[in-house]
Amino acid sequence: MNVPRLTASCACGNVEIEAAGKPIATVICYCDDCQAAAQQIEELPGAASFCESDGGTAFIAYRRDRVRCIHGEPLLATLKLRDNSATNRKIATCCNSVMVLDFDDSKHWVDIYRARVKGSPPRPEMLVCTKFASDPLNNPDHMPASPGYSAQFMFRLLKARIAMLFSS
Repeated sequence: MNVPRLTASCACGNVEIEAAGKPIATVICYCDDCQAAAQQIEELPGAASFCESDGGTAFIAYRRDRVRCIHGEPLLATLKLRDNSATNRKIATCCNSVMVLDFDDSKHWVDIYRARVKGSPPRPEMLVCTKFASDPLNNPDHMPASPGYSAQFMFRLLKARIAMLFSS
């Protein structure tokens, strides 16, 4: 069986991430941490913009066991907004491209930044944490929007966790 694969790379091509299978969800997040991280990352020398025009950050969520760095892993550095945060944003130090968001704790998923995906990335399906949006939302497709994390998103994360428990 041919498993679909998604590849993401940094701007200069020295780091590549691969995800196998169907994503859990494709979301645009407006939380205050994503906005603060975007501002901090985009101020790095040579860093490319990766946010949506309305300030949201588009992610493609995958099960942790389906994501791997296939090239350039030593070039990845971790950015934390706060020392005690479990959230890590991985930056390709060669060109300051943000690549993935993962966690130190037991969360079972990894978010790949949609802006880093090669080819045609999956379209966003939902907007989350919209209560933090500073500008009017760009939502011409009328995607479901939630002020926090929607029940639909949480259900998909739970479903992925259960599937991981039963996979080899």
